[in-house]
Amino acid sequence: MLPDLPHAPPGWNAARRDLAAASPVMARIIAEARNDVLVPRGDPFQTLARSIVGQQISVQAAASVWARFEAACKGPVVPERVRRMRMTTLRGCGLSERKGEYIKDLAGHFTSGALDPSGWAAMDDEAVIEALVDVRGIGRWTAEMFLIFNLLRPDVWPLDDIGLLRAVGVHWHADPAAALRERTLKATRAEATAIGEGLRPWRSVATWYLWRTLDPVPVAY
Repeated sequence: MLPDLPHAPPGWNAARRDLAAASPVMARIIAEARNDVLVPRGDPFQTLARSIVGQQISVQAAASVWARFEAACKGPVVPERVRRMRMTTLRGCGLSERKGEYIKDLAGHFTSGALDPSGWAAMDDEAVIEALVDVRGIGRWTAEMFLIFNLLRPDVWPLDDIGLLRAVGVHWHADPAAALRERTLKATRAEATAIGEGLRPWRSVATWYLWRTLDPVPVAY
């Protein structure tokens, strides 16, 4: 029996036990993992902004850009402040022109009320995704990161995430150690979909642990 981890999000400890019982692969991964757990940010705007920053770059690179962005805000990272920031300032933080535009547009949606997170907790996953992808720069991947890291939805399986596909390809390989050395190896979406079916209803937790096998830095948005 896996021991409970202190400060774990709701359902996390039950998820660890259920995943370990359901999948020998997940049992091994969870047993080898440190006692870190997902740490939610709690602020919808910051979670979405962090997800935009993290699009198509490494965890370490995203953390570096965010630190510079946070410093440039010269105060709390809130929509009203970000909406007024100049593009030259955003580019100086390491954001591309496009990501800078996306973050300013996101801030505008929050300040105008076009995005209102107050009702999202009562909506199902697909309804939240539908609301978010109307914002420029937010696709399904970014919306799914929000579901995992802000709303703590337990059963998200982000098939657009290259890290997830690679981790599935590695750990369900006949020789995971050899597969880990093959940097280009990844599962197909169909393969990952089939494997994910056996990890319901805790695919968000499985995703987080699979990410950690490729990058020891805890993923956080």
